[in-house]
Amino acid sequence: MEINDKENGLIKRLTNKTFKFDKRFMDGYYSANYFIKTRKIVLEHLQGHIAKMQFFQRSDDVMVCGLDECIALLQEFSSNPEDLEIEALNDGDIVKSGEPVLKIKGRYEDFGFLESAIDGILSRRSSVATNCYRVLKATNGKPVLNMGDRQDDPYTQSGDGYASYVAGMRLFSTDAQGAWVGILGGGTMPHALIELCDGDVNKAADYFYETFSGKPITVLIDYRNNAVWDSVALARHLGDKLGAVRVDTSKALIDHYSELKAGRVEYRADRYGICHVPMGKASFDVEKLVENYAALYTEILRVKPSSAKGKYVKSVAVSSTMGPGVKIDSSVTRDFLAE
Repeated sequence: MEINDKENGLIKRLTNKTFKFDKRFMDGYYSANYFIKTRKIVLEHLQGHIAKMQFFQRSDDVMVCGLDECIALLQEFSSNPEDLEIEALNDGDIVKSGEPVLKIKGRYEDFGFLESAIDGILSRRSSVATNCYRVLKATNGKPVLNMGDRQDDPYTQSGDGYASYVAGMRLFSTDAQGAWVGILGGGTMPHALIELCDGDVNKAADYFYETFSGKPITVLIDYRNNAVWDSVALARHLGDKLGAVRVDTSKALIDHYSELKAGRVEYRADRYGICHVPMGKASFDVEKLVENYAALYTEILRVKPSSAKGKYVKSVAVSSTMGPGVKIDSSVTRDFLAE
């Protein structure tokens, strides 16, 4: 691919072999209509005027991107590209406010109609590259997966994927995002797979690993709104097969851990009748942990179905996040603070 030739120093710029422009650029399909009308006037009455265009950013600490694409656009659709004088920075350069990133000099009728297209390319690509550049700075070198497919029109994925690649990202959720740089899509798993496994995160992870991987996988662990517990259970189940866990970032997500800090905890039994409920943190004093245990146990007894027969609570165990379980006498249901 061209990107490999460029990174190996064999070519300076990417070309239309990478970008594969729509041929309708030539007809002005993607240009503001007043530029097309101006071109017609110039061709009929004002030919030969030399124009010099400069493109620049209005903000500091911006990663410019789209320059290779704009130069390829000019080479493909301007009337006499060999007559143009072009000066440009490189994709990935960091620029200051007002610093020119691209200069074009030539007969206006040859390239003027492409002005708005060039503006749009530079604006979009630089915006995506800058955002990704700042994300990577914030993560301090950790790998980041571009999941822009959920926020992007499908037809812009390749260009935006390229911009994030320029910023330093190497992981994409779709093949389209990596099309210009030769990287296939990857990622984690959707909530839908866990739902199809009746909410069994471990089962979904097993299917995913056996079907597609063979190397450590990243697993979604917020399906049951109990991310901490499910992460620990998953780590015990998968061992070295687990590479990382992913928590969905929905603002509507209410996780047991978050609710615990606010004094509210929801729970439900799994299909084996076992309730996994966080009841405190290591920083809590003994009295607080006992109070939480009492409130939790009392609530479980309170909601006992009238149809339930026999011993309702068969056993209770308490453990730290990665520690062994300690059995509790489930017959003790009152006077928790007596001692």
